[in-house]
Order: sequence, then C-alpha cells, then structure tokens
Amino acid sequence: MLSSVGTDDLACCSALLEAMQNLHGMALHAALGGIASGLLKRPGGRYVIGASAPVEGGLCQPVQCEGALFGHFVFPPLTRPYSDQERQRLAMLAAFLGRLMQGRADTEQRVRALDQIEAKLEQQAQILNQMHESVITMDPAGFITSWNRGAEQLFGYSAMEAIGRNVLFLYENEDEEDSLHDLFLEHGGREMEVRRRKKSGEVFWASLSLSVMRDQNGHPIGLIGYLNDITERKNAEKLIHHLAYYDALTGLPNRTLLTRTVDQALEEARHENLHGCVMFIDLNRFKPINDTLGHVAGDMLLVEVAMRLRRALREQDVVARLGADEFAVALFGIDKDSPAYVAQKLLALFDDPFFIDGHELRVGASIGVSLYPENATDTETLLRLADIAMYRAKQGGENNEGGYACYSEEMNRNTLDLLRIETGLLHAFEYNELLLYYQPKVDMQTLAITGAEALVRWQHPERGLLLPGEFIPIAEETGLIVQLSDWVLDAVCRQARAWKDAGLPPIRIALNVTAREFTRSLPDRVGAALERHMLSGEWLELEITESMLMHSTDRVISIMEKICGLGITVSLDDFGTGYSSLSYLKRFPINTLKIDRSFTMGIPDDTNDCAIASAIIGIAKQLRHKVIAEGVEDEKQFNFLREAGCNELQGYIFSRPVPAPDFHAMLLEGRKLALESASASQA
Repeated sequence: MLSSVGTDDLACCSALLEAMQNLHGMALHAALGGIASGLLKRPGGRYVIGASAPVEGGLCQPVQCEGALFGHFVFPPLTRPYSDQERQRLAMLAAFLGRLMQGRADTEQRVRALDQIEAKLEQQAQILNQMHESVITMDPAGFITSWNRGAEQLFGYSAMEAIGRNVLFLYENEDEEDSLHDLFLEHGGREMEVRRRKKSGEVFWASLSLSVMRDQNGHPIGLIGYLNDITERKNAEKLIHHLAYYDALTGLPNRTLLTRTVDQALEEARHENLHGCVMFIDLNRFKPINDTLGHVAGDMLLVEVAMRLRRALREQDVVARLGADEFAVALFGIDKDSPAYVAQKLLALFDDPFFIDGHELRVGASIGVSLYPENATDTETLLRLADIAMYRAKQGGENNEGGYACYSEEMNRNTLDLLRIETGLLHAFEYNELLLYYQPKVDMQTLAITGAEALVRWQHPERGLLLPGEFIPIAEETGLIVQLSDWVLDAVCRQARAWKDAGLPPIRIALNVTAREFTRSLPDRVGAALERHMLSGEWLELEITESMLMHSTDRVISIMEKICGLGITVSLDDFGTGYSSLSYLKRFPINTLKIDRSFTMGIPDDTNDCAIASAIIGIAKQLRHKVIAEGVEDEKQFNFLREAGCNELQGYIFSRPVPAPDFHAMLLEGRKLALESASASQA
C-alpha cells in the first residue's frame, strides 16, 4: 500500500511518519524505498543502509542529520534522465527522513538510558537485600531509616521492628560512643570493632564501618553502617593470642610475652628512675625425674613449681616459663637489696618436697640475676646476662640445694666488644667486607626452588665470618642500618641482574626491612635500585614485621601500595610473634605470611607449636595469603606443615644460606628437595 502513494507531498509525509512509527528493519527499508519511488514517480527506488556508490546515470541521495549518516536513497539509471527538480524533491525527503531518524535515535537512546537506570536501581535493591553484610542507614540523630535483609538475619529484628528506632537499642551498653555521630558527621566516617546485642539478647562482636550520607549540597544527612559478625574471628584471635603468648602447660607467660612485658616495665622504670632485676631459674635434677617417671609426672612437677613461684611473688611481679625446666622472674620498683632477698626466698620454695603421682620428689634450683640499670637496660640483654649468671650458680654441680649468682664483670667486656663492632662496621662498607648469602625457598608440592632470602654476612678481618645477629642490632642502634640496607638492596639487584643476563628467569629474592628504614622514601629507593639495574619488580620481595603495621596505619598502607605498584610482593615476617589484632591482615596489601621458626621448631611433638602453626595457616588460607614456614629442619616438620596446607618452606632440610655462586648452581641444575620417604618409595 505504501508503495502506491501518489505524488502529493502531504500524503508522502504522512506515509513516512506512519512507516517510521510502525515499521522496523527490512520492512521499514522497503517502505522507505516505495515512498521515494512514489514521490518521484520513478520505479526501482530503494533505501539502503551505510555507504552506497552512485551508479552512472542513476540517483543516490544520502540520508543524514547533524553529521550522522543513516543510509541512502538509491535509484537505478533509466531511459529518461533524472531532473534537477526530482533530485531536489528527493533531497528534501532525505533531509526530512534524516531528522526523523535522528529523533528516533535520540528517543531510543533516552529510553535505553532510562531502562538502564531502572534496571540498575532494581539490581542495587536486590544486591542490598541479598548481601550477607548488614546495611543500616540512620539520620543524624541515630534513628534508623532503612534496614536490609542482612540486618534482619544478623540482629533478628525485622525492618518494621527496627526502622524508626534509635540505633542505641542495638548497643551492648547504651552509653557507648554517645558522641560518635557528631564525630562521624564532622570527619567523614570511621571503622571499628564493636559489641552489639541481638533480639535474642546475645551479645556479639561486629566489624562496623560507617560512612556519611550527604545531600546535593554536600551537607551531612545521615550515616550508612555496614556490619559483619566477627565473633568467630575474635575468638580465633583470642585463641592464637593465648597460644602465642602463654605456656600451654603452666598458664604462665612465655618468653615472647615476658619480653614485651619487661619492655614496658623498663620504659616506666626509665621515666621514674626505678630499679629492677631479671632472674633466670633452672631446676636441678629435673631431667632424671622426667626420664625416670615419664613426661606426665614431669609436667605435673613443672605445674607445681609454677604455682609455688607465682604464690611467692607480688601480683605486679612477672613469672614466665621459658621452656623445658627454665623459668624467669622480673621485678621492678625494688631497692638494691631486694634481688638477693627474693632469690633466697625463691630457693627456699624448693626446701619442701613435691608430691607427684604418689612420689615424694625433691628438686633444687639455680638462679641467675641481672640488675637494671647496673647490668643492662634492655630485656634481651638482661635475660642473656641472667642466663650467664645462672650457669655460674650451677658451677657447684647438680644438687638439690642450688644457689644464686649476680652478673657483674662480663658486661664491661661486652660493651667494649659492641664498640669495636660499631667501629668495624663503618670500615666494612669502605673495605668491601660485606657479602650476601642466599637461603632457598622451596615449594612444598613440587619440591622445587621458588626464591630465596638474601642474608648479609660480615667477613670480619679478625673475627671471621659474622652472622647478622652479631652486628644488625648494633647497626639499628647506631643508625647504620639504613646505610647497610641500601648496600644490601643494591647488592641484591646487582646479583639479580647478573642472573638475568645469564638467562635465568625472574626469581624473587626476599629482603628484610627494618622499622627504621620503613619510611615514605622506601618505595623511591627500591624503585631507583630496580631502574638502575634495569630490573622489574618481580625479582624482589620485601619482608616486614608485624610491629611495622601497628602505628600510622594510613602512612604504612600508602608505602606498601607504592611498593606493590612496582610489582614487588610483600611478606609478613615472624608472623604470630607480635602483639596485635589480626584485623590488619585484610587492610594491608600482604602477599605472604611467614611462620616464625619459634613455632616451627617444636613441630610435630609440641602440641602448642602445632596448634599455632595450623591456626596461622588456616587464617592465611581464608584471606588467600601464601604461607611459608622458616626453620624447617626435618621431614616430620615438613610432612606436618604440608598436610596443614603450608605453601613453601625455608630451612636446613633443604639448605643453609649459601653464597651466590652456590645458589646459582642450584638453580641451573634444577635442584629439588630430596626426602627420605621419596627415596625409599623409589627404591
């Protein structure tokens, strides 16, 4: 019908509008060709999409608007040529159609945009209700304005029960954080861990993140709260904390917590000019008793000893079990005569026998004493000197009476030794006495080398090869650690470049980063070293400690993100030995957790170490971090860790730290970890 439209322009326009309104696709194209033929009274008119080359003698008119080309009207060559009037009429039709096409396109675009907005709003509403996370909105006064299904499931209140009530009804204590809302509206939000109460009355731990809602003018109009139940994680943190800081047998603090506690006491003693002491206590004749009566009886004896020590001292005094039959006591706020008196009092505790499993047992003790500030001003030195003094107390031989000794003369010689090391370290840079050893890291599944940790050594001209523990603490104390770290960084990059030039694929070399060098300049220093040696970041890994994450969180995150931006991975060294919340693990860009050797060495015989290692691996897996265990020395440790899900190991079971040429040889030969069980199965 449309193809038979006459030449009347109004009828033509009407037909064009009808076609544009009701037809699409090929049907529309055919109708447009018919309308053009009817307008010109010429047969063969067609409408085609896209470009169309004019045919000699024919007619081709583009349909366009505002630079947009929609198609062409095309007519074949005929016996009677096309007149200028026909061309003009076709051009007018094309212009009108172009405007209609543009209007239609604009309308369709607006409809699609509205559909997308509507779909997005619907999707967001569904997402909000499908989220496991509890989402709550409040007005500036704290009255709840929305409550998603996640909140219903978390708290047990329906939206009808919650909306309109003040959020304080969810608090464990309604006086808690009564001024937080003004703080949030002023400063823009905050994250925290809080305790909240469910409809059932159950109190639980929640991770709360608050954000400010603002109107179009930027004025605060309320808060959005995101809550997750973290009770299970908090319980795990509490368990790991207890396992990491307390002795499982006696319940006393272990060496790690003792060190931390004494560190705090020393800080207070420095400010208030107090005196103190550390005592190292070793039982006499414990081993024969343990070997004769068995470990159960030995453990019962240790528990009794711990109870006697604890009861004999003040509440503020620290009693710790260091391991086996070794205990430590720390006293502060005492006069100069107190250490001798307390040592004699503790020795007297062993005058009475211990009744264990029907046996009357008599044991003695040897006590070494170091004084603060006379002998030392730091925890580790005080413990070490007390240990030396304890061995002096034992010089009379194993006996039930025991005795005590105070450290005195060795400290002077030790101070001179430290000064010599400090001076010598300055010369070490000048005379190239420093060198690097590499301890391989091994994949626990493939048994192949995955990387290495770079460890600095000092080829001392008089004392021979010195390990890091003999000069790193002095470098940190004197500020030489930054210069030493720069040397290590450059030496590692230089060696990595040599391996790259030798055709080796990238292999990550781990560097230890101390707290003193973990500054805003670190990413630039590392980036400059990579650029200087023309290396990518995949050659390096930085190992940091938990203590670095505890302060100036935003600054630390910024530094770590810049490091990761270089392609460098970050490993958390000595994990589990710090004293911090595990919440930072989800906030910092950490790739790997490194289980400290203090937890590895007791595996699999020490249930405490096994529990800590398993807990760390479990948490790491949930957070999708890799786990590497250091200090792995035998196949029993290897088997336990691999079954627990540990990814990599580092330890003497594969190799001690070796010079660069030896490590290079290992890589070239593709050396793998050789296990006795594997060799036996192959035989």
